Amino acid sequence: MPDLTGRTVLVTGAGKGIGAELVRILVANGARTYAGVFAGEAAEALPDAATVLALDVTKQADVDAAIARITDESGRLDVLVNNAGMITPIGPLAELASDALAPAFAVNVIGVHRMALAALPLLRAAKGVIVNAGTGAATTPMEGWTVYCSTKAAMRMLTQMMAMELAPDVKCFFVGIPPTDTAMQGEIRAAGFNPISKIPQEKLVRPEVPASVMAWMCGPQARDVAEVLLDVRQEIFTNLMDLPA
Repeated sequence: MPDLTGRTVLVTGAGKGIGAELVRILVANGARTYAGVFAGEAAEALPDAATVLALDVTKQADVDAAIARITDESGRLDVLVNNAGMITPIGPLAELASDALAPAFAVNVIGVHRMALAALPLLRAAKGVIVNAGTGAATTPMEGWTVYCSTKAAMRMLTQMMAMELAPDVKCFFVGIPPTDTAMQGEIRAAGFNPISKIPQEKLVRPEVPASVMAWMCGPQARDVAEVLLDVRQEIFTNLMDLPA
């Protein structure tokens, strides 16, 4: 990991799993870290040095309050990590009520746009970076995952639009994350759809693997990365860490 001293990072969905692990790594490497935690979830223990914010990315008031606090306390924001996401509801397309798709679109797509828009003045001033937590499901249809595949595909294109329209001031990335041992993966196994649900828990990637990749993307070297669409298993990252290819 690079030395992140002097850099300010905001992580959404930081209450558990990859987001919580990312916060730990950022703090350990010197970053001033703001951890956006959804108020309705049981959060994991986070480092005392992290500033925990009650943050629901679907609520404009929460988002505005988070950015206002960062502005008042830090005066800058170098990186926004859009990690908040949801996979539910899981089930056959024909059995899903159309309105049941709305919450996932509100978090996985509109929430990413909402966060980026609110943070944009700070990010532009800092020549900053936006890192969006992605997945291979954005390009591969998976049985039972109408909501997840569709919303992540929209996030992927949204990231490309951000990269095109916010350049050169702000760099934007979509980082694909492989099946990881988190609570979301537990939901996937319980639902029992498609091959991903059949992966034994011991074969899943540890949360610190994608968290370490995203932490690396929070360093100043991320602005030298030319690709917008990335994956944890790409050579750019496996050259840095001993990760499964």
